[in-house]
Amino acid sequence: MEKWFNVGKIVNTHGIRGEVRVISRTDFPEERYKKGNTLYIFMEKSKEPVAVTVKSHRVHKSFDLLAFEGYDNINLVEKFKGAMLKVPESQLGELDEGEYYFHEIIGCTVVTEEGETIGTVKEILTPGANDVWVVKRDNGKEVLIPYIEDVVKNVDVETKTITIRPMEGLLE
Repeated sequence: MEKWFNVGKIVNTHGIRGEVRVISRTDFPEERYKKGNTLYIFMEKSKEPVAVTVKSHRVHKSFDLLAFEGYDNINLVEKFKGAMLKVPESQLGELDEGEYYFHEIIGCTVVTEEGETIGTVKEILTPGANDVWVVKRDNGKEVLIPYIEDVVKNVDVETKTITIRPMEGLLE
C-alpha cells in the first residue's frame, strides 16, 4: 500500500486557460511543482486519484498557480476545486545531509543536551532564511525553535528525537 503525502490544496481556478490556485503544503515547492513532474489529484467523491503532469508553475500573491498538460481551459479544471494534490512516498527524493521533510520533523520530541524534554514539534514555519519549528510544551504553551546550527545539535528521525542547545531566553 503506497503512502501518500499532501503537497497542496486546489482552492480555486485562475483565469480561463486552465490554471489552478494552490495553497502549498510542500516543503520544496520549486522541486515538487517543476515542469514535467507528476502530481496526483484526490477529489472527495472519487476513489482513484487523477494523475496530472505539471505544465507550468508560478507564484502569484501568496498562492502557487499550476497548469497541467491536457487541461488548457477553465472548464476542464473546475472539477478540481477543493481537491488535494499528493505525491506517493516513492516520489520523495533523497535529501542532502541536514535536510528533512516536514513529515519527518513534525511529531518529534525536542530535548536539551542536558536531557530536559521541551515538547513536541507541531508545525514548521518558513518565514525566510531558516525554518522555525513550533514546539508545544506539556503546559500547552508554544516555543519557537529556529532551525540553525547554533541551536539544533542533532536530529534523529529514527527515534523521532531532536536535541537542542537553547540560546539564552529561547525557552522563556
